[in-house]
Amino acid sequence: MQLPDDLAPLATIRQSPYGLTLAELLAHHPKLARRTAQRWIGQWLIDGLIVATGEGRARHYLPPGAPSTPVPSPLDAFPSTITLSPDSRDILAYIDQPLAARKPVGYQREFLDVYEPNVDAYLPEPLRRQLHKMGQTAAVEEPAGTYSRAILSRLLIDLSWASSHLEGNTYSKLDTRRLIEQGTPPRGKAAIETQMILNHKSAIEMLVENSAAVGFDRFTLMNLHAALAENLLPNPADEGRVRQHAVDISQSVYRPLSAPQQIDEMLDVLLAKLNQIRDPFEQSFFAMVHLPYLQPFADINKRSSRLAANLPLFRANLCPLTFLDVPEKAYSRAVLGVYELTRVELLRDLYVWAYERSTQEYIAIKQDLAEPDPTRLAYRDLIKQTVRDVVRQPRADALGLVQQVVTERVPSADQSNVQAVLLDELRRLHEGVLARYGLRPVELATWQQAQAAIGQL
Repeated sequence: MQLPDDLAPLATIRQSPYGLTLAELLAHHPKLARRTAQRWIGQWLIDGLIVATGEGRARHYLPPGAPSTPVPSPLDAFPSTITLSPDSRDILAYIDQPLAARKPVGYQREFLDVYEPNVDAYLPEPLRRQLHKMGQTAAVEEPAGTYSRAILSRLLIDLSWASSHLEGNTYSKLDTRRLIEQGTPPRGKAAIETQMILNHKSAIEMLVENSAAVGFDRFTLMNLHAALAENLLPNPADEGRVRQHAVDISQSVYRPLSAPQQIDEMLDVLLAKLNQIRDPFEQSFFAMVHLPYLQPFADINKRSSRLAANLPLFRANLCPLTFLDVPEKAYSRAVLGVYELTRVELLRDLYVWAYERSTQEYIAIKQDLAEPDPTRLAYRDLIKQTVRDVVRQPRADALGLVQQVVTERVPSADQSNVQAVLLDELRRLHEGVLARYGLRPVELATWQQAQAAIGQL
């Protein structure tokens, strides 16, 4: 075989002392067709111009005489259980080049503009069918948010811990559980880590409790960001507000928009397209792609996108996407692929793997979850308001208050059931559920002390 006039691909391999995979070679030469590169490599091996080590996708091509053991590959950031397409490997090879080798790039408006909701799809239809099959629950025909409310205790721990872990938080899952359920932070943890966990808890509760009513609008997005950002930003005025200044992306050559007017304009376009998407998984993934890419906030954009990506799943009573066991290095590289190349394949492969991993954790819950209590469902708002009102009147007769509300506001046929539910809710109040009722720990402690003194409940 006659070698091409341009020997740059061969030179790239021969100048790499530890070798390159095929994907890494193609990242260096993006105009080179994969099959052409494979054909050339085969001939170069026959001619002795290069040597090979490793098997399958981990196979490295090296100059003769190079060490036989290659340096760790960028693929090491991804567990072997995460199946990556050839396109994803090409993205990964590009992203793992030194910053100086990557081309600086700004926000590409056409990346958003060319997307037509329900015509284009980042998730192909067969893949969406697969995701629906994985995520289906028994509550699929119930009112929006029924399933996420039923698993809220578990969801708060899993999603708060996993999403925070992706930001470098060192809390263990057990630490997270104790903080959320008992309000007790572990010793030796930085206050910023505790605040991050508690902010996730508040933001998740906000989405779950309002999932039947809220959509992808500015009010929801700004309040979601405000919940996640509380007490974490250098300037508190940036909480829940569109970014007013330029930002840099760490370890990236991507530069987002800097003019507030442009950010505002593109956020409106983004939300309009997001709300038109009918399939919950496509809507979820679209949010994960375009919210971080736009960087509408001064910080905490990726966290906002991870929780926002769950809103369509909550509304459709599908299993949540908790990001359990997603490696931080894999996630950051996948997002960089969107930033620097406006390509979604690597993030898509990670999304599918992460969702399958999440649903595996919830299989037992999907199978064993009891049907929602119809009384609790029908009188949900009344129950919340009554519990809040009773606790905020610690010196009042709790039983008398409950009976009064039930008598005045509940039909006689349901009064005994509603009263039983209210008393049960009051008896098992603890710090881990107070946000559900809009209460604070000090209010609960005061009320419990008062009830103990008068011997009620």
